[in-house]
Amino acid sequence: MSTDKVQIFDTTLRDGEQVPGCKLDTHQKLVIAERLDNLGVDVIEAGFPVSSPGDFNSVREIAKIVKNATVCGLTRAVKKDIEVAAEALKGAKRPRIHTGIGTSDSHIKYKFRSNQEEILKRTFEAVAYAKTFVEDVEFYAEDAGRTNNEYLARVCEAAIRAGATVLNIPDTTGYCLPEEYGAKIKYLRENVKGIEKAILSCHCHNDLGLATANSIAGVVNGARQIECTINGIGERAGNTALEEVVMILKQHPYLNLDTGINTRLLYDTSRMVSEKMGMVVQPNKAVVGANAFAHSSGIHQDGMIKNKETYEIMDPAEVGVSDSAIVLTARSGRAALAYRSKKVGYELTKVQLDVVYKEFLIVADSKKEVKDEDIHQIMKTTNSGAQAVA
Repeated sequence: MSTDKVQIFDTTLRDGEQVPGCKLDTHQKLVIAERLDNLGVDVIEAGFPVSSPGDFNSVREIAKIVKNATVCGLTRAVKKDIEVAAEALKGAKRPRIHTGIGTSDSHIKYKFRSNQEEILKRTFEAVAYAKTFVEDVEFYAEDAGRTNNEYLARVCEAAIRAGATVLNIPDTTGYCLPEEYGAKIKYLRENVKGIEKAILSCHCHNDLGLATANSIAGVVNGARQIECTINGIGERAGNTALEEVVMILKQHPYLNLDTGINTRLLYDTSRMVSEKMGMVVQPNKAVVGANAFAHSSGIHQDGMIKNKETYEIMDPAEVGVSDSAIVLTARSGRAALAYRSKKVGYELTKVQLDVVYKEFLIVADSKKEVKDEDIHQIMKTTNSGAQAVA
């Protein structure tokens, strides 16, 4: 069976930057955009041009420097928004306008004080107008996750008739279960007239911790674009994490889905975005967290020392991490202590290890982690006879 390409749409510079305190200047955005291009993302959503002069300028400058990826600008279903985005994207090799409107009953009634027929009309008009500026137009149905499937299909059909090339189906509030979101994508694949003319896209939020699971459910059911951010940053609880969906698809080749991302740049890219945005990556963050390849349990460490595949499903080098870490704590066993001791120059006999291990436990109970310098001190304290090897 042939492998299908899943496009990676990175919105770190738009949805990710909406996090309070994560504002970037144009230079910082250019550095990140260049890295995303080197990473191999298919689309870079560079910003929301009409929102401010600064955002307009950033989108314009990013459009000039990106060599490979499509550069995208967000708009509402408003003519002025679309005109400003088109202007900002003039320098892009591959420009895309991303326009849309809310489609759930809640948005239609309370946000727009409108009705379904009017939203269908605005959908068609916005996409058709954007199409007069660029060939590549993506339509988003905001709050699609809580939109009735039959009505959502009608909205998608209107967008396709107007010329949309991509249909973004956002779980804006992060409410859907994976089964529900996957079924929604499947329903659209099977019931939208002209669906073969457009790519279905997943844009999932993490309010209930399901963004990654929902995105994977979406592509399994026929979506061929995932909208995501580095480190999963984004409004409220964040967006789908790019590094997670990329590595999930890589680690499950039987899905026959590939992203083409240079995964060896993931860790470094994560650190770059974290530093420039001032957003610390939680240590237990999947794929790129400090503890993602760290092992402190004695049982796990023993297995790792014997064969890494016992507790690691990914080679750290695949995501740009130099090596796994055997972290010494009070939960560590003799095998881990012997392993780390050897790393710092001590080849211990079984008798020596027994002596050293007793002292190690005393030290480990008083500290969160036993470091290399502590090992040297333990060797001196125990006078075990172990000699450092040059």
